Amino acid sequence: MTPPVRAGVLAAVITLIADQASKLWLLHVLDIVHHAPVQVTPFFDLVLAWNPGISFGWFQSETPAAQILLMVVKAAAVIALAIWMARSRTWLATVSLGLIIGGAVGNGIDRFAYGAVVDFALFHVEIGGKTFNWYIFNLADVAIVAGVAALLYDSVMGTPAVKAP
Repeated sequence: MTPPVRAGVLAAVITLIADQASKLWLLHVLDIVHHAPVQVTPFFDLVLAWNPGISFGWFQSETPAAQILLMVVKAAAVIALAIWMARSRTWLATVSLGLIIGGAVGNGIDRFAYGAVVDFALFHVEIGGKTFNWYIFNLADVAIVAGVAALLYDSVMGTPAVKAP
């Protein structure tokens, strides 16, 4: 295993552990189910949202068939990303893929354990007496977005890397 691939695997494992630990803490220690919303700052709250869909709540469905289909698609994506990561030779691309894989597996564990993804972070701002909310998300989502952004940066600015299979 090359040093970049080891770094990518480490990024995936750290992402997965941080994501699952945050969700377990919120659900079982803070008991967010009974204490939400928790105001952390004037613009950030901890809330609880169960997302049976995919990113940003798209394609929400709670039927068993839809959940199985989403799990199969997610598993195929993780396998493809792992192959890409194994072939990658740049640190940035490999760690980025690790972040995406760790986030995808973390959300996949939620879907398997709860039937939906646990989302909890809510940023909001009040302008002219009207409150504007951002999507509710979790640490896995943050890792996925950061990984995709870094991959885009690497594809434009970085050295040529092995491309997706």
